[in-house]
Amino acid sequence: MSSKDWIEKDFYAVLGVDKAASADDVKKAYRKLARDSHPDHNPGDPKAEERFKAASEAYAVLGDDTKRREYDELRSLFGSGAFRRGARGPGQPGGMPFDVSDLFGGAAGGAGDRRFGGAGFQDLFSSIFSGGAGAPGGTAAARGPARGRDVEAEVALDFGDAVRGVTLPLTLRAPGVCDTCHGDGAKPGTQPRTCPVCHGAGVTNRNQGSFSFSEPCRNCQGVGTIVEEKCPECQGTGGVTKTRTLNVRFPAGVADGQKIRLTGRGEPGSRGGPAGDLFVHVKVRPDELFGRTGDDLTLTVPVTFAEAVLGTDLRVPTLDGAVTLRVPPGTPSGRVLRARGKGVVRRDGRAGDLLVTLDVMVPARVSDEARAALESFAAQTPPAAREHLDARLRRFS
Repeated sequence: MSSKDWIEKDFYAVLGVDKAASADDVKKAYRKLARDSHPDHNPGDPKAEERFKAASEAYAVLGDDTKRREYDELRSLFGSGAFRRGARGPGQPGGMPFDVSDLFGGAAGGAGDRRFGGAGFQDLFSSIFSGGAGAPGGTAAARGPARGRDVEAEVALDFGDAVRGVTLPLTLRAPGVCDTCHGDGAKPGTQPRTCPVCHGAGVTNRNQGSFSFSEPCRNCQGVGTIVEEKCPECQGTGGVTKTRTLNVRFPAGVADGQKIRLTGRGEPGSRGGPAGDLFVHVKVRPDELFGRTGDDLTLTVPVTFAEAVLGTDLRVPTLDGAVTLRVPPGTPSGRVLRARGKGVVRRDGRAGDLLVTLDVMVPARVSDEARAALESFAAQTPPAAREHLDARLRRFS
């Protein structure tokens, strides 16, 4: 992505969110767009593929707090007209002939230009003015290889696997390091050589009015090296799109919506630069019996009226076996029994509990014998205390 893209493209509009949107709102908007326009769901639809790419590009910036802040600052600066052609400089009544294309040297699509997203807002302006803080002695610092972009994936786990932890293979189709040239872009048996124009710095200086500006070297596109004999597999880029399978370890207790970060497993950097990271979003399928609240598992168990009144020993399942819980006599519906240590195991080795909620079942129909027994029971049981209701009821009598 070029620096010029940061100025000209409205990533907020692409995702359909306001500039003041929270990080969660940005994430939700991106996920919806990515899901609706994913090529797998829209085979043969080039417009959907473009929407998917645009959404991914926008989220790569707005989903990163640092990049989002730099993006907002850059668009605010250029939106104010500070660097438009004809803007007046100090002591220059006629204005300084300067615009965006001057700043980026007309190489909006070049590799050096693409490095702004990784170099940072401050680095850009420290390299514009020779002699600045970022260029001691008037010489711009070498930029070096660019870091690869982060990659996102989504995995659905069974409830039990999420609680216990599991290792699963994850198949991705994404850019990866070229196996032929190992990322340097050069034909096997050859090596990239230092650029004779910028001498490996990746930038060159030129005068513009009373200022001296640094810009990406046009000879090497800001990389600092030149590949004379390009790799036949990747055509000199150092990366190819390929299918790869990773074994991902999901720790015990991973929760729905949690994000697992795999450092260095994202897109490779250009010309041997460090790879980005892989972020795996976890979706946990609901279980037919168990629920979860933090590190505790929850379970609702029906009991009969007689069991609630007389008490009973209740055998209930856990994720790895069964336990017996004592239901004391006179237990009301909704009471929660606790089986300690039968919940989610924490990282420190301690475990949550299994919380069993009792649901007293009232039969819709009973036999004649049961009805007679209940009537006898009712005759020998004092009525429920409702004194707190009597005063209010008398108002309506």
